[in-house]
Amino acid sequence: MKSIAVFCGSSPTVPTTQLEQAYVLGSELAKRGVELIYGAGATGLMGRVADGVLEHSGRVTGVIPFTLDGKEITHDKLTVLEKVDSFATRKARMNELSEAFLVLQGGLGTLDEFFEMWTERQLAYHDKPIYLLNVDGFYDHFLKFFEQAGADGYLHSNAMEKIQIFQSLREFLDHLDQ
Repeated sequence: MKSIAVFCGSSPTVPTTQLEQAYVLGSELAKRGVELIYGAGATGLMGRVADGVLEHSGRVTGVIPFTLDGKEITHDKLTVLEKVDSFATRKARMNELSEAFLVLQGGLGTLDEFFEMWTERQLAYHDKPIYLLNVDGFYDHFLKFFEQAGADGYLHSNAMEKIQIFQSLREFLDHLDQ
């Protein structure tokens, strides 16, 4: 794999252990020669994963809507910074640039990105791997919801097969090494 889009939160007020893990992820991506494609933020998990890549001589491409550049703190050390006109364009561009998607902890923006890529995969707009990192059970409630939605007939029977769920960063990195 040459590039991966990472969807995650930019809030600086998240648990320190999550920030540390994001940095380790970034450093491990750089060591494996995998370019990071992400939302261009300098704070929270976004900033730490980018720092991890950059501080280990990796490549980072950030994609941010013009309307957020300046409102959010844009990382100032990126290899490439692309400014686009909207969130929709941002997601489309991140999709174009990446070979896979990894979802870390995050809020509405993270979920929006995850659901769009998952829906597009379900509808065969792409066939890229989607990885969900469920560290410390962060996504347990969503996974339970998906299970119920499937049981009630709201998800295609193969929807859950379109994503791969990992319970730890180590488990995900071991998968990358295979």
